[in-house]
Amino acid sequence: MKFLAWFFGVIVVLVGAVYTLLFTSLGNGLVKPLIETEIQKQIHLPSRLERFSLGLSDIDILLELNPNNTVSIKGTYSLFAQSFDINYAVKLKELATLDALTKKKLNDSFFTDGNVKGDMKDIQIKGESDVAKSNTSYSIELQDFNPTSIIANVSDLDLASLLHMLGEKKYADAAVNLKVNFKNITPHQLDGDILLLTKKGELNRTVMKKDFGITVPKTLFKMNLDAKLKGDDVDFRYKLDSNLAKITSSGNVKPEPLAVDLKYGVHVAELGVLKPVTNADVRGSLKLSGTLKGTKKSMKLLGKSDIAASNTTFDVHLKEFAPKSAQFSIKHLKLQKLLYMIKQPHYADALLNIDGDIKNADVKNLDGTVKTTLSKGLLDSRYLTKAYKFKSPMPRTTFSLKADTKLNKNLIDTKLDLLSTLANLHNKKIRFNMKDSSLESDYQVSIKDLNRLYFVTERHLKGKFSANGNLKKAKDLDFTMHSNVAKGTIDAKLHNDDFHADINSLQTLDILDMLIYPKIFKSKIDAKLDYNIAVSKGDFKGYLSEGMFTKNEVLDLTKQYAHIDLYKQRFKGDVAAKINKENILASLNLKSNTSSILTKNTYINSKTQQIKSVIDISANGNPLTVKLSGNITKPKVKVDASKILKKEAKKAVKKEIEKHLGKEVGNLLKGFF
Repeated sequence: MKFLAWFFGVIVVLVGAVYTLLFTSLGNGLVKPLIETEIQKQIHLPSRLERFSLGLSDIDILLELNPNNTVSIKGTYSLFAQSFDINYAVKLKELATLDALTKKKLNDSFFTDGNVKGDMKDIQIKGESDVAKSNTSYSIELQDFNPTSIIANVSDLDLASLLHMLGEKKYADAAVNLKVNFKNITPHQLDGDILLLTKKGELNRTVMKKDFGITVPKTLFKMNLDAKLKGDDVDFRYKLDSNLAKITSSGNVKPEPLAVDLKYGVHVAELGVLKPVTNADVRGSLKLSGTLKGTKKSMKLLGKSDIAASNTTFDVHLKEFAPKSAQFSIKHLKLQKLLYMIKQPHYADALLNIDGDIKNADVKNLDGTVKTTLSKGLLDSRYLTKAYKFKSPMPRTTFSLKADTKLNKNLIDTKLDLLSTLANLHNKKIRFNMKDSSLESDYQVSIKDLNRLYFVTERHLKGKFSANGNLKKAKDLDFTMHSNVAKGTIDAKLHNDDFHADINSLQTLDILDMLIYPKIFKSKIDAKLDYNIAVSKGDFKGYLSEGMFTKNEVLDLTKQYAHIDLYKQRFKGDVAAKINKENILASLNLKSNTSSILTKNTYINSKTQQIKSVIDISANGNPLTVKLSGNITKPKVKVDASKILKKEAKKAVKKEIEKHLGKEVGNLLKGFF
C-alpha cells in the first residue's frame, strides 16, 4: 500500500509538473523563448510571439513574423477528445519582406481569416479572404488530413493585382470569378464542378511592347471554363474569346489512368502576342482545329490548319506523349506568307506542297519519306539586288523545285531537282547525318546563258556552262568539280579555302569568246591554277601549243614594219599569272621557228576591264615593241618601230654606197653601221 501511494504520488507530481510547464502562465513563459528560437530557425525571419497562451482547453497565440506581418490563432480544444474549435487570422501587410520564407519576391498584402473545427479524423475549415481585391470564401473538409470536399467562391478577383502580388508583370487586367464545388474529391469517386469566368479582360499593350517587342492592337478578352467531375470522368467546355485569338475545347478526360477524348480549335489573329507563352518569334494569323483521343500509352492527334494560306492536315500517333508516327500533308502553302510569319525577308513567291509519311518519329530511329515540291516560284529580284548590294539589277528569275527525302535512323537522304531561268541544279543524293551534322552530296549544275549572271560577275559572259562533282562538309569542306568546257576539260577541287584546278586542252578561241574578249589567238592550253579563297590570291601557270593568231592590229603593224606575216606561223610557249583579288599580273613567252612574242608584268584589272601591257616582238629577227592600254576589249595600241627603222636605214645606206662606190667599199664601211 505504501508503494502504491508513493507511485501515485510520483505520477501526480509529474502531471503537475507537465501541467505547470505547458498549461500555466509560468510554464508558457518558460516555453515561449524556446518556441520563438525554433520558429526563427525554420523560417529565417526575426519572428517573435506577441502572445502565447496555452491552457488546458484553450489557446491564444499571436505570431509576428516581422513588423506588419502576423498570424494569430485563438480557440478551444480537448486533449482527451482530440477535438478543437479554433479561429485564425493571417494578416500579411508587407509580402515583400517575406522573401526568406516565400522564396519568391511578392508584393502588396494578403489577408484571410476563418475557423478550423473538428477532430483528428474529421476537420472542417471555413474562411474568407480579399486576395487581389476579391471577395473570396472557402470551405474545406479533410478526413485523416486528406481533402475530401472543397467549396470555394471567388468574386471579382483583379487579375492585374494578382500578377503584381505574385511578382509578375501586369501583362493583362481582368475580373475573375471562380466557383469550385467539390462534394467529393476522393480518387475514382469524383463529384463536383468548376466554373471559371473571366470578364473585362484587356492586354497591357505597354508591357507587351517593352518586354517582348510586340505591338498589338487594343485587345479585349473573356474566358469561360465549365467542368463537371463524376467518378473517373471530367466533362468540360472551354472558350477563350478575344479580338486576337479564339480558343475552344470540349470533351472528356479521365485523370487516372489518363484517357482523353476531346475536340480543340484555335484561331489566332496575331501569333506574335503568344510569344511569352510559346517563345516562338513568329507573326501572322493561324487557324487550327482537330481532335485528341486515346490514353497515355497510345493517343491520336488529328488536325487541320490554314498556316500560310495552305490546306494542311496531320495525323500524329503519340506514345507516352512523344510522337511515335505521323502523316501530314501541306497543300498550296504560299512561301511569301510563310517567310512573313517567321520574320524573314521576302525572298520569293512560290506554292509549296509537302507530303510526309513518318513511320517512326523517334529522332534516333527515324523511318519515313517526305515529298516536297515548289511551283510557280518567282524570286524578288528587286529585294535581292538591294540586300546583296548588286551593282546591276538581278534579272527576273522563275524557279521550281522537287525533292524526295528518305529518313533512315540518323540519316536523311534527299534527291533534289531545282530548275530556274538562272541555273539548273540536280542532286541524286544529298545525305545529312544528324549524329555528327555532316553533309555529303553529288551535284550537276547547268547554266544556259552565262550573261544572265552579270549581276554577280559584273562582266558580260557568253555561252553556257555545265559541271558536276561532289560536296562533303564535316570537320573540313571538300568540293570537287568536273566540266567539259571550251572543247577541253577542267577538274577542280576545293579543300576548305584552298582551290586547285587542272585545265586540259582548252581552246583559247572558245575561252575568249566566252569572256567576250577579242579572239586574236587560236591555241590549245594546258594549265594549273592554285587559289586561296580566304585571301583571294593565287597563281596560274599554263602552256600554249599549236597557236595561231587571228586578224588583229598588233600583227598587222608587225607585218607593216617587219615585212613578215606572223599569221602563218605556229607558236607555243608559257603563260603565267599572279592573282591578287581583281588585280592580275600576267606574263607570256611564245615562240615559233623564226619569231617570238614576250610580255612581262602585264597588268589586268578583271573588275574594271583595264589593261596595261608592253609586248616585245621579234619577227624573224626584226624587233618591235607594242604597248597596250585602256579597255581590254578595245585597247589603245602604240608601236615602237625605231629598231626596225634603224635596221632598214642601214640596209638602204649600204645599198646606195655599193651602187655608187662598189661592193668592196660597201663591205669596208659596213663596220661603221
